[in-house]
Amino acid sequence: MTWTDHYRSRIGTAEEAMSLIKSRDSIYLHAGAATPQILIDAFTERVKELEGITVTHILSIGDAKYVSPEMEGHVRLNSLFTGPNVREAVNEGRADWTPIFLSEIPGLFKNGHIPVDVAMIHISPPDQHGFCSYGVSTDTTIAACKAAKIIIALVNQKMPRVHGDNFIHASKLDFIVETDTPLFQAPKIELSERHMQIGKYIAGLIEDGSTLQMGIGAIPDATLHYLKDKRNLGIHTEMFSDGVVALVEAGVINGEEKTLHPGKVVSSIVMGSQHVYDFIHENPFMEFHPTDYVNDPYIIAQNNKMVAINSSIEIDLTGQVCSDSMGRTNFSGIGGQVDFMRGASRSKDGVPIIAMPSTAKKGTQSRIVLDLKPGAAVTTSRGDVHNVITEFGIAYLHGKTLKQRAKALIEIAHPDFREDLERQSHESKLLF
Repeated sequence: MTWTDHYRSRIGTAEEAMSLIKSRDSIYLHAGAATPQILIDAFTERVKELEGITVTHILSIGDAKYVSPEMEGHVRLNSLFTGPNVREAVNEGRADWTPIFLSEIPGLFKNGHIPVDVAMIHISPPDQHGFCSYGVSTDTTIAACKAAKIIIALVNQKMPRVHGDNFIHASKLDFIVETDTPLFQAPKIELSERHMQIGKYIAGLIEDGSTLQMGIGAIPDATLHYLKDKRNLGIHTEMFSDGVVALVEAGVINGEEKTLHPGKVVSSIVMGSQHVYDFIHENPFMEFHPTDYVNDPYIIAQNNKMVAINSSIEIDLTGQVCSDSMGRTNFSGIGGQVDFMRGASRSKDGVPIIAMPSTAKKGTQSRIVLDLKPGAAVTTSRGDVHNVITEFGIAYLHGKTLKQRAKALIEIAHPDFREDLERQSHESKLLF
């Protein structure tokens, strides 16, 4: 049987595909803009007839009905990175989450720690050789598919074909649901004055020829705004969006001075506008690789002048960074922050950065605090932190004493909170 015969024989509806799922199966879902919503909708109906199903995924997009209260007993989520659509379920105890570095998630599938009975993925149509692209989200999915007993694929005419280690052959697919559906598009982010000021400070630390990791969000977008006059920048990042494409088109990002994968943008996930998806389609300048490669600190460190830009929910005066919880309440996950902070710190002339607005809750709460909230996670240890940036400046902490750290962080805290932080520091003997 040729691969084309195999492909045609596996085509059916999403509802038919769900007959392959049995009680107590472990299901993996493709994530990000590749979240296979058509399959998820059919899955949500199917699991009402089953029990003991486990679902695993990183950040997912869209309607996650499988975590609704009526699904208890039928299906339970193990979130490896918690997004808004499943956050309530995790924090109400109706779903689990696993703290794990993004670089190490593929290993959980490879060694069987997290079994995969069925992988539900969202891919491009096959080319003339039968290879389908994982498209906008390589992430942890390749490892899950290699471990899976059954692969159900949503094959979308609108999924871009992206180069790199980002393909699966059609002969590996057990069931195929075809569609021609637009991908999720990330909404445009409004940038505030303080985001722009933070971006300006970050840009001041970026030299010509640097390689960047920055993710998506207001601070990355603000930083990219101030990089228009830089030269020969490169990208090695787990995720990016429209701002990177704009600088590629402007000639600022060309990767010519990268020491690893020169002349290539290296990533694992993209979420953006249709313009971004059109840009990455069949573009040899773009290479997507799984997160056990892209996020490996040893790999990251091979990029000279590696600049890692990550955010935080709060940071204490000794430099402990909390980025994935609000007290005991789970907010997201470890993701790639520690991977890239450690990779950048080991890079020749690397620059690891934690950047955040100085306040939260409309200015009523300082993000720089004496102590993290009770139960708060330490995402990035104080030994890993180098530069901390708010709209009020840059605090360099690496190799500094606790006293020096406290003083530097107070100087970039919001002025409304500096007096209290100084008093608390004296009372706790951080400053004396």
